[in-house]
Amino acid sequence: MNYEESLAFIHGRQYKGMKLGLDNITKLMELLGNPQNKLKFIHIAGTNGKGSTASFINQVLIKAGYKTGLFTSPYLERFNERIKINNQDVPDNQLSDITNLIKTKIDEMEDKPTEFEIVTAIAFQYFYEQQCDVVVLEVGLGGRFDSTNVIEKPLLSVITSIGLDHQAFLGNTLAEIAFEKAGIIKENSQVLLYPQTSEVEAVIHRVAAERNSTVDKADFTELKRITNSIDGQTFYYNGYQELRISLLGEHQLKNAAIAIEAIEILRHAGLTIHEDDMREGLAETKWPGRFEIINRDPLVVIDGAHNLDGIHALVLNIRQLFSGRRIIGILGILKDKDYQHMIEEVSPVIDQFITVTPDNPRAIPADELASYLIEHRIPAIAADSYDAAVELAYQESGEKDVICAFGSLYYIGEIKRVVQQR
Repeated sequence: MNYEESLAFIHGRQYKGMKLGLDNITKLMELLGNPQNKLKFIHIAGTNGKGSTASFINQVLIKAGYKTGLFTSPYLERFNERIKINNQDVPDNQLSDITNLIKTKIDEMEDKPTEFEIVTAIAFQYFYEQQCDVVVLEVGLGGRFDSTNVIEKPLLSVITSIGLDHQAFLGNTLAEIAFEKAGIIKENSQVLLYPQTSEVEAVIHRVAAERNSTVDKADFTELKRITNSIDGQTFYYNGYQELRISLLGEHQLKNAAIAIEAIEILRHAGLTIHEDDMREGLAETKWPGRFEIINRDPLVVIDGAHNLDGIHALVLNIRQLFSGRRIIGILGILKDKDYQHMIEEVSPVIDQFITVTPDNPRAIPADELASYLIEHRIPAIAADSYDAAVELAYQESGEKDVICAFGSLYYIGEIKRVVQQR
């Protein structure tokens, strides 16, 4: 198979859907010789912030001289983004070669793996073949039954902010969802926790105790922002002075604090990471699609906010950075999200909505979403394509206005492409 054929195979209809349990991924990895057991991992679960936290840790490890693999999802513009070594996407030819190998193993399996299981296996095989020193591994969904959880004890398990999302798979309460996330905790392991509600923390601590694992937690009372602009933020954290990140939003300061705590734990685990490595790594971290400014004239922001917690962060960012400016929102969203409450939360800061249909079978059609907004006396126009949405937004925007595309990671990469082509 060439590259295009490999992608067609990965995304094949027969691999769609979701299966709870690790039986299939375990079998597939056994057929490959369990390459994941020859790697060292930092395993990261959570509802929000896990990708940003992974990116911070990844960049610091690279600055420290470690050959670092990074596995994240979903991608914004190109599939290969999901699997990186030292920030370089997996090359097309190597992706094809490994997919061919994995296809031969899948042919031996009676129960076929899902698409995400296949992608996870590709990542493990690639990181093994390239002899990565360490891999930063982001959970896809949940934790307990996520295919990434086939790994043995990692160097560190990180649990970021937990909120209500994917309730159909993970449960309807924070405690139920926390239990699924806590599923990544292994026996006699080290856990790092983002400060949570008491019910969530109780679940994490209970699971950790059952598995004889220790839990450390970041201390956000030791976090203080110094400066904040569209060019980045500076802050103090727990004795470290004048730290800087380019990622925007108060929530990213908290994710950076989690990364700092992770680095401290990894140092005690034997990794050599100097303070300059940490400082430079944090400052150089990029995480596309998360309140990312992609154009300055007009000012265009894309943000993957796709649940209530993400919308809370988006609204706070808009109020802090763009107070008094007119905001044109491009909105595409999926039916299985709590879109009514998301719209209720975000509509006070958006002056004009332009709706689009994300390329996903679960998407709300643009005209249906626009009708919903108009029924609730919220100005909205439906666009029949991403190009049309950007064109409408540009037409609507004045000199000091801001265009903000948000609501689903499944389409903001396309908005970025359209804006950059202009």
